[in-house]
Amino acid sequence: MAEETDCTLTQKTIEEFIRALPKAELHLHLEGTLAPETVVELSELGGGAAMTLAEAEALYAYTDFGGFLMAFKAVVGQLRGPAEYELAAWRMLEKLAAQGVKHAEVYISVGVIFRMKAEEDRADPELFQKIFAGLERARVRGERELGVTLSWIFDAVRHFTVPEAERVFRLAARMRAEYPSIVGIGLGGDERLTGSEPFAAIYAEAREAGLRLTNHAGETTGPEAIWEALAIGSERLGHAVSAFLDDDLLAELLERQVPLELNPTSNVRTGVVGSFGEHPLRRYFDRGLLVTLNSDDPAFFGSTLEEEYGKAHREHGFSREELKRLAANSFRASFLPEEERERWVRAVEEMA
Repeated sequence: MAEETDCTLTQKTIEEFIRALPKAELHLHLEGTLAPETVVELSELGGGAAMTLAEAEALYAYTDFGGFLMAFKAVVGQLRGPAEYELAAWRMLEKLAAQGVKHAEVYISVGVIFRMKAEEDRADPELFQKIFAGLERARVRGERELGVTLSWIFDAVRHFTVPEAERVFRLAARMRAEYPSIVGIGLGGDERLTGSEPFAAIYAEAREAGLRLTNHAGETTGPEAIWEALAIGSERLGHAVSAFLDDDLLAELLERQVPLELNPTSNVRTGVVGSFGEHPLRRYFDRGLLVTLNSDDPAFFGSTLEEEYGKAHREHGFSREELKRLAANSFRASFLPEEERERWVRAVEEMA
């Protein structure tokens, strides 16, 4: 570990340094960025009685991972149509820009949209395309006005059915021709109910279509779930908390330099680990794994990406140079074109 500690870096200094540090966020759910204040704004767009802030804040009450999934569903219910999704994306981009995030690869819970809007979807087969057009308006505006680039990952829900995931992934493949901002697919949801193997064929199909493959793995399950995610071709893994339990797996992740999208505060808030200090972030980093820091669902977990870097400094002793390595990793692990990845890595390395 480098020699810099809180003795040489004042709290104000480290906060300023982290904010100025160019960063990418690679594990961020659009729906999980909806702060209670934004939920109130969304309710005002609905034409009915607007929610109070207290009512919005009550939606975020949960005590475990299952409760989190239910709270997530309740908040997503406020995203009714294109205007709501556009507003949500714009508010997300504003928050990212304020933290010094230069690029984000954001999950859209397309599987949840189809489930929750099944009736509307049958009445209007173009509903999702209209919603996505709203998201794209926010993305383009964010790049133009805030200097933040954004790519989309279409997320299916693993504990729904395989045909539902097929619909999500094939839609991503079709829409990608018109929208290059759609870069990949992912599997979220409850790993305890459904693993990765049932999706092997559709992952292969997505890869052939030019989509990049992410996967939530080892969040609430053991290292066998991570092996399974790798076996179906997953390029980047979300959470991977249980990898430290298997030395052979750690060696495999190290050798292949599989990018890990780590979300320490998320794992604390859902009860996966006891505290930030107990999270395997430090041991993964010291072992040489390609780790990145992310906020997952910041509105639900009360920690932004900027704050995750701050906690890494305070709780795990990450020095200025080590924080730079984390930031550089975030670009190396991104799905940006190689030239852009290298440009941002150089910008990070040149930080004083």
